Amino acid sequence: MTDTVLVVGAGPTGLALAIHLAMHDVPARVIDSADGPATTSRALGLQPRGVEVMERIGALGDLPERSRSLLNMYYNRGPHAVLRLRVGEAAAAMEKQALLISQAEVEGALRNRFEEFGGKVEWSTRLVAARQTAEGVSAVVRVAGGDEQQLEAGWLVGCDGAHSAVRKIAGIGFPGRQLIERLLMVDVRAQWPYDPNGSTTWMDTGRMLSVTALPDDVWRVFVEPPPGVPDSLSEPEIVDRVLGELARRSGMDVGTVTDVRWASEFRLHRRLAETYRRGRMLIAGDAAHVQSPTGGQGQNTGLGDAENLGWKLVLVARGQADQRLLDTYEGERRPLARSVLAATSAAVDIMLPNTRWKRLVRDWLVMPAVRLQAVQRRLWRAASQLDISYRGGPLAIASHRRTKGPVPGDRVPDTTCRRLDGSQVTLHAAISGSWVVLAHDQHEATRHAEAAAALLGADLVTPLVSEQPNVMLIRPDGHLAWHGHPAPEKLSAWLNHVLWPA
Repeated sequence: MTDTVLVVGAGPTGLALAIHLAMHDVPARVIDSADGPATTSRALGLQPRGVEVMERIGALGDLPERSRSLLNMYYNRGPHAVLRLRVGEAAAAMEKQALLISQAEVEGALRNRFEEFGGKVEWSTRLVAARQTAEGVSAVVRVAGGDEQQLEAGWLVGCDGAHSAVRKIAGIGFPGRQLIERLLMVDVRAQWPYDPNGSTTWMDTGRMLSVTALPDDVWRVFVEPPPGVPDSLSEPEIVDRVLGELARRSGMDVGTVTDVRWASEFRLHRRLAETYRRGRMLIAGDAAHVQSPTGGQGQNTGLGDAENLGWKLVLVARGQADQRLLDTYEGERRPLARSVLAATSAAVDIMLPNTRWKRLVRDWLVMPAVRLQAVQRRLWRAASQLDISYRGGPLAIASHRRTKGPVPGDRVPDTTCRRLDGSQVTLHAAISGSWVVLAHDQHEATRHAEAAAALLGADLVTPLVSEQPNVMLIRPDGHLAWHGHPAPEKLSAWLNHVLWPA
């Protein structure tokens, strides 16, 4: 069987995974049932964690220059704002800034990066069946025109969204519940008096109404229609319903709309896959978890899935780790997805309550607390995903020993380091999909890097020097793998245990 990884789905998760594999010479083949790249998208931004992932795989490009980062969130009753979240102020002290930009633009940047490695998305190619053996996966795909072809791969990864074909073929359950029965959405160009660097949500009923500013005087409007609205509305009917509801509840004249870019409807669910792996079939992104768009967590969680799975699949595909390393992907990422789902679901329940007593709790307890800058900073820090930690997970057994700085499982903050030739580089820029050995001098950095390279491969290890007492081994996703006083044999023992568990 081939060592190729067949990735189903050319969204952010699938493309980021394919890039990570391609960076380390693991062949990746990406197929997608769509006829071509999306020109419209539901996701509107990258949280700081997503920005880091894009940077580490060299795909960020000029997205920061083409996006907005100083954002505000308003909650209104009628024409009056009753709550303002100063996201820009709360995020100012963070290492990375969130970017407000269309998912279609993010996907374009990822495709460009994938193409730099010779990759190309195979459009109009739908997965219809797959069978796995101990050596690999045989997949049947239907291409444009209706012909079927058989593809051979070592691994099959479903990054193909909430209705994932890979998840269904693998027989993985996807339990959950409905959060909002139905949403209507339009993108329109208009001259509206709302903050061009933020979003506005109306709180006067238990039904969602939200407006978000996009570049070029374009606005995205979400409306949860009242019961009784017919199914299968045409695009003009969706536009009429959405703009009519906006005019009624905001009191604003919607007559300045000059262009309708997109109209769609969908339902919000909270779902989490029962497992992320069945043998040589794995799932990531929306194929593994779906949640409310509140806080912009979906796309960013998918990018994190791709990076976590990517470095592990590189080692397994190259024969440098046992297949059991892939089980730690679920062990680390599924608990995180569960907490993200719980947080976004709670945000919907709190800010858009459907009962009188919940509205009282929101108005008299939640909103006064959220007006505090300290609370806003904590909320935005949580949304940024910069504090994600895998402490206590399968690769970072909890320790009760007190220590300064990050402990195994924690994300290591970005800092300025030196290469062995004396040139300066930031830690996260140096990672670039590799492992980093960080030590206080060149001698120790070299000794420990050689120990790591003996197990990981020399092309996967980068030695750096930094003023800190302990030696650190930092994973390709920026999390601390191992630390201790200079002792190459202990670093080797830890790596050997992780890569080849007894």
